[in-house]
Amino acid sequence: MNKTALITGITGQDGYYLSKLLLEKGYEVHGTVRRSSTINTLRIDPLIARYKEPKKLSLHYSDLLDPSSLNQLIQKIQPDEIYNLAAQSHVAVSFKNPVFSTQTGTLGPLSILEAVKNSNKQIKYYQASSSEMFGGINDQKLNEESKFIPKSPYAAAKVFAHQTTQIYRESYDLFAVNGILFNHESPHRGETFVTRKITRAIGRIHHGLQTKLTLGNLDAFRDWGFAGDYVKGMWMMINHHTPDDWVLATAEAHSVREFLEIGFSEVGLNYEDYVTTSEKYFRPNEVNHLLGDYSKVNQQLGWKPETSFKDLVKLMVNSDMLLAEREKTLIEKKLMVPTWEYST
Repeated sequence: MNKTALITGITGQDGYYLSKLLLEKGYEVHGTVRRSSTINTLRIDPLIARYKEPKKLSLHYSDLLDPSSLNQLIQKIQPDEIYNLAAQSHVAVSFKNPVFSTQTGTLGPLSILEAVKNSNKQIKYYQASSSEMFGGINDQKLNEESKFIPKSPYAAAKVFAHQTTQIYRESYDLFAVNGILFNHESPHRGETFVTRKITRAIGRIHHGLQTKLTLGNLDAFRDWGFAGDYVKGMWMMINHHTPDDWVLATAEAHSVREFLEIGFSEVGLNYEDYVTTSEKYFRPNEVNHLLGDYSKVNQQLGWKPETSFKDLVKLMVNSDMLLAEREKTLIEKKLMVPTWEYST
């Protein structure tokens, strides 16, 4: 498959899984990274090592807040597909840094859509929308027709990007799709997200490197899936014959407490012996329940989640058990100093 794809946010969790999928399909993949003193490519380093030499994977300096650099890059690469995954993706951080979160979440997609509109080539565009746009005011299943009630700066920016994508699709006949993805996790999830925070702590507690874990709302319910399954859905959307908007979810909601129960029991521990809560980890405007309905994407594209909630939790715990074991070895050899909360 001789196609070229541009991925913004390539160094994130979804960027890793999507790059891996596209490279395995024969794509030439290009990704954007922000110019800074510390560029973290840890997730995609194995892909860089495998695909950089045959020029199948290339990284480029670019910034979502610099329309000129984005436009120049798109004109240079001439991609067949653009996947916009870049954003300040942490909801809690968007309350602490609302200006930056809003700028990257709104001006970035708008700049890319403008470049696609003005390109001489017909480029397909994927916008990463989020279940946070719905607000989660009750336990009803949410689909493509459900009302948006954003409850954070992050969610409000996502609504803008989502609706702007629809406007450009309808106004300029662009092939532009929105993927409304519910929570999707993996061993490559950032460690500040609650699921990964839990599994990192489980590994460290089991290996005697940490004494306890402090979290926020244990009774928040989320529809959690596996990121590797969800990037397949992204690719299916952008390669459908007609652009549209689709929800990706599992149609199951589980609480943070359930995640803890399964995760700690995987290593023979009771989470209640180690987990405490603190108001400092509660959001200013809490989203209590998010549950998705993926029937449209299943009927039209044939997509469905392949990884169960229990298997997802176990996958993440087992991965972080190995990571904690390596950390323990480094600490014992005095090659590493613990920097995490409640370290021993």
